[in-house]
Amino acid sequence: MKTAMVWGASGGIGTALVEQLAARDWKVIALARVPEEVTDRATEVIEMDVADAESVRLAVEQVSELVDNVDLWIYAAGDILSQKVADMAPRDWAQILNANLTGAYLAAHFSLPLLGNDAHLVFLGGVSERLRLPGLGAYASAKAGLEAFADVLRKEERGRRVTVVRPKAVDTDLWEKVPFSVPRGAVEPKALAERVLEAHEEGESGVLDL
Repeated sequence: MKTAMVWGASGGIGTALVEQLAARDWKVIALARVPEEVTDRATEVIEMDVADAESVRLAVEQVSELVDNVDLWIYAAGDILSQKVADMAPRDWAQILNANLTGAYLAAHFSLPLLGNDAHLVFLGGVSERLRLPGLGAYASAKAGLEAFADVLRKEERGRRVTVVRPKAVDTDLWEKVPFSVPRGAVEPKALAERVLEAHEEGESGVLDL
């Protein structure tokens, strides 16, 4: 049985990924800040906070006690906030960068020794060039930074696949945090999860626009 780690497993995309992996008979280690909100389809649920380095380190240590290695590693954690630069408090900027970028670094940094030699790392990004809207300075910056980070990681970890998934829009509760309507044609989390797993099974890597 193959093993997957899903960071941000209680969100809309994270939940869909856990459920689709479980349906394919994967062992799924779900990591979330609020473990009570994780679907019961997960094999194991571990509480952690991606903004806290020690919390992430301890979470990975727990995973290492459960499995020998991880085949598929997915970072689906994230947060969004709409505030103009002039109005955004430094703590709010840090919150968005921590969830979308710094947390990705921490999760990857501590997880790499646990990953199989041919493991696949997947980061949920966004079409960053379309996110450069008033109020989304932190979010757009974080997603653009995530792509740069993943590109460097791909060159450093040459034996492993590294993929950034860039969905145009996903119909999740995250839209309730911004003053925009869900775009027409937004993809459902289940459909996105299915496409991510298809990309994994087909050996895709790099940037995946959906």
